[in-house]
Amino acid sequence: MRSLPSMEKILTDGRLGEFGGIIDRDSLKHLCRDALERWRDMILDREVLNFDDDVFFAELRQELKRRLRPSLRPVLNCTGVVVHTNLGRSCLSAEAAEAARAAACGYSTLEYNLESGARGQRNFHVEWLLCQLTGAEAALVVNNNAGAVLLVLAALAGKKEAVVSRGELVEIGGSFRIPDIMSFAGTRLVEVGCTNRTHLKDYENAIGEETAMLLKVHPSNFRITGYVSLPLREDLAELAHAKGLMMVEDLGSGILVDAQTLGLEGEPTVNECLKAGVDVVTFSGDKLLGGPQIGAIVGKKEIVDRIRKYPLLRALRCDKMTLAAMEATLRLYLRGDWKKIPSLGMIAVPADELKARAVRLKKRIDAELADFCLQTKVVPVEDAVGGGAYPERPLPGWAVSLLPANENLNAGILQERLRRCTLPVVAGARSNELLLHMRTLPAENESVLMNSLREALVTER
Repeated sequence: MRSLPSMEKILTDGRLGEFGGIIDRDSLKHLCRDALERWRDMILDREVLNFDDDVFFAELRQELKRRLRPSLRPVLNCTGVVVHTNLGRSCLSAEAAEAARAAACGYSTLEYNLESGARGQRNFHVEWLLCQLTGAEAALVVNNNAGAVLLVLAALAGKKEAVVSRGELVEIGGSFRIPDIMSFAGTRLVEVGCTNRTHLKDYENAIGEETAMLLKVHPSNFRITGYVSLPLREDLAELAHAKGLMMVEDLGSGILVDAQTLGLEGEPTVNECLKAGVDVVTFSGDKLLGGPQIGAIVGKKEIVDRIRKYPLLRALRCDKMTLAAMEATLRLYLRGDWKKIPSLGMIAVPADELKARAVRLKKRIDAELADFCLQTKVVPVEDAVGGGAYPERPLPGWAVSLLPANENLNAGILQERLRRCTLPVVAGARSNELLLHMRTLPAENESVLMNSLREALVTER
């Protein structure tokens, strides 16, 4: 224990000199103290016999570099999953990113009416656009779709009942459970039907004096196939209105364009849900809409106005950067320029184009990384929309497969090294082959991908 250095000796050691101007002394002392405590514990537990000065400072320098490096960092997505929740879901268009930057860097009309000179409403910036694009009478937005569902339930069915099919009581990523959200909102859950089959009469039989709404929930990645049945939303809406109730739907992804234009089918648009008689629809902004994280609430004006007055709304409201990005995204739809939205463009890109790009990238890897003796192939793959949308509908894609020639370097190790690069790369793998999916790799990023590949392979040497 006597060999452990003093704090002053550590702080004045030349091996930490490069950190002097980029971290304050108190924070540096805190990290050094933690490092000393780790070594003290290892010595007491006899994990090491003696203090190793070189190892100590090497570990401390590594920890300092890790702490001083930004945690939220850009990555290259080579997984083929377009709306990748762990990697930030949808990529913003150039217009949306610039709008967010402009709002962040200066003052704005967030809650100010230039015509009257009086206080305005932040929801104003997107409400008219949402109504135009969905056919809704009124709209408002909150910080995400979970917040939108919570707000709708609390405002419209607090201390009352909502009827939901058992087949739609799902849990999605991050332990988001519909029953838990309903309980938190003060809404009593009434389950109807069976997991695989729910009929209109099940809803009708469950309606009582305390019922406020019929609730339809998007199943996200959960699917049941085979002997299944659910009532049409048109029939649910008709039943709800006949009984003086509201029909509410959590649509999840919230697609605004005809899915067939993206080569998809099976998901209704927000407009189609409203036309079917649904009174209120909630959906995400950062999934198939292709905008920032936001939860939209659209529907009949009388009902949306009730939600607008509920106090919880203030706790869930969006900031100026999010609203600016959302407005810019919606204006692309208004102009018919939705293909400028990166996520939609990635979904719609033809498979032949992906194959041609994969062939070009393979040739480039073979030429520029020839020293590493990689075995490369262009292979067909299955990509995914992601974000809980179309889980049963893979997108036909193409990838470049890398097989390391070195027996000590397998696909898993290469995956890990790519994640640790200056510009991290997140890639797929199968049968000891690393897969670089072309769908989610913008063509303009292929050069920086080559830099990361070289960095990962040089590390191996």
